[in-house]
Parts: sequence; structure tokens; C-alpha cells
Amino acid sequence: MPLSPPSGTLACAVSRVKARVLRVIPGTAVLFAIAMLPGCATRFISNTDVADTPDHRRVVSFCEQYRKAVERRDIVRLLELSAPSYYEDGGNLDASDDIDQAGLKAYLVNKFQETENIRYEIRYRRVTLGQDVISVDYTYSGSFRVGSAKGGTWRNTVDENRLELVQRGESFAIIGGM
Repeated sequence: MPLSPPSGTLACAVSRVKARVLRVIPGTAVLFAIAMLPGCATRFISNTDVADTPDHRRVVSFCEQYRKAVERRDIVRLLELSAPSYYEDGGNLDASDDIDQAGLKAYLVNKFQETENIRYEIRYRRVTLGQDVISVDYTYSGSFRVGSAKGGTWRNTVDENRLELVQRGESFAIIGGM
């Protein structure tokens, strides 16, 4: 099912025009305007800052699969969620830290060997439905326990990130941002 742009904007514009036209009829305009207010209010997916549309729900649901796989340290599932064209440039110009899908497995194995437990929370901030790429901006809070002879220590981090997705059949695949 291809993604479509949110449609609430046009409905709100039509409602505002109708409200202006009805102002000439005393009393009716006030009642009409009050009745139309809930229709123009943006509804958000629970615990996100993302408008509640069917397309956005599908994207957030897919990203939750990613989040849960990180918590489980499930390398097989994370690789399944990634696209063959996966590429990460490390956010800099240094090509030595760039990884493709083949390098992703080695990266995940290395990172997950260092940890005993992971708690990974995501607050979805924005979903942008581009022509070819879907961008998901979010704030994450990661807590992870690093093993040691003393039983491990917990470390925490809070930061912003962006997952980039492409349509893959009825679902999606991650092409960057893990």
C-alpha cells in the first residue's frame, strides 16, 4: 500500500470557508464553528509528536519493530529490517567509519558483545513522507549495562536520530540511521 500525504489540511480549509459564509446567519455560524473545531484539531499517535494518519501509524509500527530488536539485541531481526542498500556515513566526512549492510552485522555484533542489557526508548518527533525516502526523526533514551568483573555498570545516553526508510512491499526497510 503506497503512502499518501496527510489530507487534514484541505478539510480544515473547507471548514473555515464554510464558517465565514455562515457568519451572515446569526447564531448558526457560532454553532457551526464550534462543531467544526474538533475536525481541524491535529490528533497525534499516542506518546508521539506525529500526526495520527494511517500512513504514519504504519511507519511508527515498523520503527517499533526496530526499537524492540535493539532491546533484544536481535542482530538477525535488525538485518532483516535493513535494506540491501543500507549505508551509514557516521555523520562525518571520514570514510573509515562508513558501513554498508555487510558492515552492519559486524558493527552490531561488536556493540552487542559489549552490553549485557539494553533499554531503548523512542519519542517519535516527525515522520516525513518523501517521494523515495521516508525520514523518521526521534529522540531516544538508551540505557545499557556494560559487563565487567564487578558485575557491570549502567550507562545512559539521550540524543536525536533519524531513521531513513524505503518502501519494501507492504512494509519498509531501513536504509540508514541504525
